[in-house]
Amino acid sequence: MNLLSVENLSKSYGEKELFSNLTFGLLQGEKVALIARNGTGKSTLLKILSGTDTADSGTVVYRKDIKISFLDQNPVFIEELSIIESVLQADNEITRAIKQYENCLQKLAEAQADDFAQDLESATAQMDKLDAWAYEVRVKQVFDKLGLVKINQPIKNLSGGQKKRVALAKVLLEEPDLLILDEPTNHLDVDMIEWLEEYLENRDLTLLLVTHDRYFLDRVCHKIIELDNQKLFHYQGNYSYFLEKKSEREFNAARETDKAQNLMRKELDWIRRMPKARGTKSKSRIDAFYDLKEKATVKHQENKLELNVKMSRIGGKVIEMKKVYKSYHDLIVLKGFDYTFKTGERIGIIGKNGIGKSTFLNIITGKEQADSGKINVGETIVFGYYSQDGLQLKEDKRVIELIKENIAEVITLGDGSKLGASQFLTLFQFPPEMQYTYISKLSGGEKRRLFLLTVLVKNPNFLILDEPTNDLDLLTLQTLEEFLLHFKGCLLIVSHDRYFMDKLVDHLFVFEAPGVIKDFPGNYHDWRVQQEIKEHEQRKKQKEPKIIFKADTPDKDLERGKNKKKSFKEKFEFEQLQKEIASLEAEKTDLNKKMAEGVGQHQDFKDWSKRISALIQLIDEKEMRWLELSEIPD
Repeated sequence: MNLLSVENLSKSYGEKELFSNLTFGLLQGEKVALIARNGTGKSTLLKILSGTDTADSGTVVYRKDIKISFLDQNPVFIEELSIIESVLQADNEITRAIKQYENCLQKLAEAQADDFAQDLESATAQMDKLDAWAYEVRVKQVFDKLGLVKINQPIKNLSGGQKKRVALAKVLLEEPDLLILDEPTNHLDVDMIEWLEEYLENRDLTLLLVTHDRYFLDRVCHKIIELDNQKLFHYQGNYSYFLEKKSEREFNAARETDKAQNLMRKELDWIRRMPKARGTKSKSRIDAFYDLKEKATVKHQENKLELNVKMSRIGGKVIEMKKVYKSYHDLIVLKGFDYTFKTGERIGIIGKNGIGKSTFLNIITGKEQADSGKINVGETIVFGYYSQDGLQLKEDKRVIELIKENIAEVITLGDGSKLGASQFLTLFQFPPEMQYTYISKLSGGEKRRLFLLTVLVKNPNFLILDEPTNDLDLLTLQTLEEFLLHFKGCLLIVSHDRYFMDKLVDHLFVFEAPGVIKDFPGNYHDWRVQQEIKEHEQRKKQKEPKIIFKADTPDKDLERGKNKKKSFKEKFEFEQLQKEIASLEAEKTDLNKKMAEGVGQHQDFKDWSKRISALIQLIDEKEMRWLELSEIPD
């Protein structure tokens, strides 16, 4: 059943046409991703579908009485409202009761007194009356998973990332029929992203989203719509399938163009030699020629982003950190941190939001001072720092003015060649017609690409990237990854993009707790597998049967145990389980060994990790059954 139908949708901003005559539909229960380059109208299209923007022409038709929720890339709130008031804006008895109950709990916790006990008793009675507890549990679960703790805090006191999480909580709790999400993983830590993946995967809803997170796409979405050259292409599969079929489509389209060009040369020769008197057959052939000409002149090869910059020479000494301490208000960031960076190291940083990752980067670059300890930076080190806070481009400047004023009129590339500012911008996918655009008119992804340009052009040899993947399109991400794979200097990355981290880093700094940083030898996927093994071992210990002494055992239980014995079928199952568990454990050990040795390609690691996760669950289930049978006497 069609939940949404779009016909001949077109939208332009001034002279720039974003898309033209788009036609598609969404079936109930479909989970669809929209993929396109930055600046081609992804966010605008989502706003039109959600009703917060209008198209120039075309129609959007919804099934009757459906509920739509939309997560904007830059959500807007009434700043004076609290978090709980902003999330539960629907004005009905249940939401009013939950807001009253949560407010009482918060006030009681903050006051640490019995002043609000009577109010809480009244709020609890109202919750009982309306049977609102199930919904209240969901509210608490979503708040907890998204790190929204102080629910009475006003929206105006929140950071941009916190506001995005509030907006995400709001749309998830609205329980819509159609959920539209614009970059939902931005500003979430990895634990939050993995929870959101599972949440969306298991919910019975229709989903349309834009995201750059490739693991998220692979797990959640089963259909992809690509907006390319103002046309839509449909792929019935996940992101891996999309990559394969897109490559086939582009190859076949290029072949068709080549054939059309060869045929057009012959037809063009005929047109030139054709006598002026034209019969019906001639007119038909002329019409076919113009159709052929349109096919032959289709442009398939787009200008690709070229990250070709010079790297400053790096000496023997990089950075030494000795007994470094740092506290920020009540948060301990570093507690005697020791580390000596080596040439060519590629380190990823992971940890929960607010644990001090960005502060750590600021200390390394000298933007913030440590409380104590020594930080010795080598004389040849040139930092390139792509920070979340550094994205403060002057909105009233044109793109080319920013480059000329802040960088140079002439830029030297990695191969020694020199380019003017305009030529350099063209390499970074800012063609001449965009170079005189005001920065305020650029999309979020285009602004980030411009900021990346200003960082890389300084020829750094120690590159620090703090959440570089936010708002970048997939093509730009792939090009950035390719550049970083061949980057010879030191690389330090903070990112919630697991695919990006897995591809680029050799080891991790894991912020396990305030002030506690562990150096883990492997990428994110390796670390996640290790965590799953630890969690499995912990669950296994918890499930071990307690030894009950006869003196403590009731007589009735003893009699029951004496009377019950294993059946023949249970004996056979018990013996088979022992063999199966041993076989599964051996397979898991072998896969862990392969991952530790670092053999195999990236896809191998991905497949092995999935298999290890499945093995852990399977072993868990079989051990539980083995324990049940082991308690039954033979």
